[in-house]
Amino acid sequence: MDTSLLHKENAPVNYKCAILTISTSRYEKYGKIDRPERAEDVSGKLVWGMAQVKGGRISNYELIPDNMEMIRDAFKSSLYSDADVIISSGGTGLSPADVTIEAVTPFIEKEMPGFGELFRSKSIEQVGNSVMLTRALAGIARGKVIFCLPGSPNAVKLALELILPEMGHILKHVKGN
Repeated sequence: MDTSLLHKENAPVNYKCAILTISTSRYEKYGKIDRPERAEDVSGKLVWGMAQVKGGRISNYELIPDNMEMIRDAFKSSLYSDADVIISSGGTGLSPADVTIEAVTPFIEKEMPGFGELFRSKSIEQVGNSVMLTRALAGIARGKVIFCLPGSPNAVKLALELILPEMGHILKHVKGN
């Protein structure tokens, strides 16, 4: 028997996903919207499509500016929603406006440092040494899985290629199944 598959046995194959895109420029241009294509949000559209292919049902999408309180409000709302997973993109860089990590960290009950380590390890092939600027974050809060990804479509695609095959396994552990 292949024991490498045992950890995924009885793992959920369907889940609800909230998508949060943090982008001041898009927010100023489009305002509050409920679909990524309405804001030319390539990264949000990638999350939407790739998650659906891997069993995710999108419970909500929100476009938010790089504003600490608005990001916290959106995460708090998602934490009290029916979403099982919250995936954000954007606001993870080093500029003064990039505050996603600072906004989300207080909600995290358990951090998943392995995600950031793996993401940076794989990202080095794409971006070289500038990978040290990457502040991707993953953790658990209120029984929900949170991933904060950089905003670039290439980074989002790579992150989802790492995350989505393990989503059922992650949810199995988080939900205590």
